[in-house]
Amino acid sequence: MRIEVSAIVCALRSHGEHGAVVRLMTAEHGLQAAYVRGARGRRMRPVLIAGNLVAATLSARTDSQLPQASVELTHSRAPLLGEPLPAAAIEWATALTATALPEGQPYPRLHSALDALLAAIEAAPSAAGWGAALVRYELLLLAELGFGLDLERCAVTGSSDDLVAVSPRSGRAVSAAEAEPYAGKLLPLPRFVRDGGPASWADIAHGLDLTGHFLMRDLLTQKSAVLGEARERLVDRLRRAGGLS
Repeated sequence: MRIEVSAIVCALRSHGEHGAVVRLMTAEHGLQAAYVRGARGRRMRPVLIAGNLVAATLSARTDSQLPQASVELTHSRAPLLGEPLPAAAIEWATALTATALPEGQPYPRLHSALDALLAAIEAAPSAAGWGAALVRYELLLLAELGFGLDLERCAVTGSSDDLVAVSPRSGRAVSAAEAEPYAGKLLPLPRFVRDGGPASWADIAHGLDLTGHFLMRDLLTQKSAVLGEARERLVDRLRRAGGLS
């Protein structure tokens, strides 16, 4: 096996004295794990930072063998590590991708969405410019892995009008009239999730509450301790940035 790809660095785990196993998100081959010699050395450490874009060559003698990779940097997001909120967002988005996706299965829509999300985090002057993209990425990941939410019609009436909440059990939308008797028991459905457009800080917080519930329940049940902490750090920083806590 030999493949040459552009990829997003998603995770790094030390292996041996100087090397590491890196997980790379690619458009054509999905999530790929590979061993990188000298990954913890002075030259490679700045390259193998989560969120960086790289050109990688992966090779293995058999399909069952862990590939070895040579990696070259094409775009660095290392400067964002000094900014707490963007750094937390990149940490969460890449860790979620590396943990939730099966290896070797292509998810081109997820690759494109992750690339766009990371670019938005890098370019936007504040989290208000990329918070909605993060919510949409999490929704897409849920959908691509078979846990998509049904946000098109009310679970009770079948109407697509005035949908304001989501059932935490079924993942189906609920209209305002039907949601009223269950105030406090349903998850808010921010308008931007269905209709697009800009999102307020409160909308972003509600969107993350929505996606977080289903991510932790359906995808990360056996892996939620460390990832849950990373997500809590991100959500807490977003709330404080928006003056919500």
